[in-house]
Amino acid sequence: MVCFHCQQSAEKYLKALLEELGITVARTHDLDKLLTVVQRHHPTLQSLKRGLLFLTDFAVDARYPGLSTTKRQAAAALGWADTVRTAARALLGIPLRQMRRTK
Repeated sequence: MVCFHCQQSAEKYLKALLEELGITVARTHDLDKLLTVVQRHHPTLQSLKRGLLFLTDFAVDARYPGLSTTKRQAAAALGWADTVRTAARALLGIPLRQMRRTK
């Protein structure tokens, strides 16, 4: 579930950027498609492509029985979600607060 929620976080931040730009938000979980549209206005986000491709894999299948993720994947997903969060909040002018991590 960690990986799914990280994907969702990245998706919501990309869609928030599109909304702020006044661009119609596509009904998709494909983070690369969202990035393609957003980066036309925020080219610095291109550096997130690798992480967004990684996170996209967790959009649907990770929620259902039969597919499990590893602790390593969860840690990587958290890292990428935090990177997307930091970049998007900066572009949206939202102050960055530290994420609370539990053990």
